[in-house]
Amino acid sequence: MKEQVIVIIGAGGIGLAIARRQGFGKTVLLADHNEKTLYAAAKALEEASYRVVTQSVDVSSRSSVKSLSNMAQSLGAVVNVVNTAGLSPNMAPVERVLAVDLYGAAVVFEEFERVIAPGGAALIISSMAGHMLPALPPEQDQALALTPADELLALPCLQLDAVPNSMVGYMTAKRANILRVQAAAITWGARGARINSISPGIVATPLAQHELSSPIGDGYRAMIAASPAGRMATPEEIAIAAGYLLGSDASFVTGSDLLIDGGVIAAMRAGKLASPA
Repeated sequence: MKEQVIVIIGAGGIGLAIARRQGFGKTVLLADHNEKTLYAAAKALEEASYRVVTQSVDVSSRSSVKSLSNMAQSLGAVVNVVNTAGLSPNMAPVERVLAVDLYGAAVVFEEFERVIAPGGAALIISSMAGHMLPALPPEQDQALALTPADELLALPCLQLDAVPNSMVGYMTAKRANILRVQAAAITWGARGARINSISPGIVATPLAQHELSSPIGDGYRAMIAASPAGRMATPEEIAIAAGYLLGSDASFVTGSDLLIDGGVIAAMRAGKLASPA
């Protein structure tokens, strides 16, 4: 029997929590662009008796993602793929946010579709920001969903005159993640595999702390205060949901997005909170 492999792209708080929950007894292929983060996460897993293989990856580079998918296939049967990689709007200019959060996500979908095992499941950690934009024109939704990854960044709706800042770029990328999961469910289904997304709200990770300490921190605190939950999520709460979507109990769930935001979007729709859009 071939070794089962779970691929975790992004070794930060959410990625590490999912690796802990899903990876025991399997080979965990852990990948990140930040080598310090990568090796710290790998060490933590190895000290807890997980089998871990590491590889540096830049999701905005197709060749880098292809190298990762080839590595995964060489290790055994790729049963789970989880992409948590992303840049927040406070971390990079709009071009880089789109390259990582939108193009990178699309490339991961395409490259890992080649190697996912029958019965396997994949998941992208998107964001509640994908639910913050007003409805897009149907033709724009279709373009974001179906355009081949290497043509995505040339779409008119992704040029700088249409995406004026990193916040709009981030929200557009996260909306595209949800749309592309729906489209990918068809082609992944032909391989006997499933693909879904989770759209978390503010999760208590080092990245969230960075955002809370930044110039946009007041906006984050306003979201937490206005939400029915009145708090951030823990990485483990996201990992619990991921475990469901990646497991056999969710065998009828594909092409779906699970919003886990403590009610932030509900507060926006109720007029209790302004949208960043």
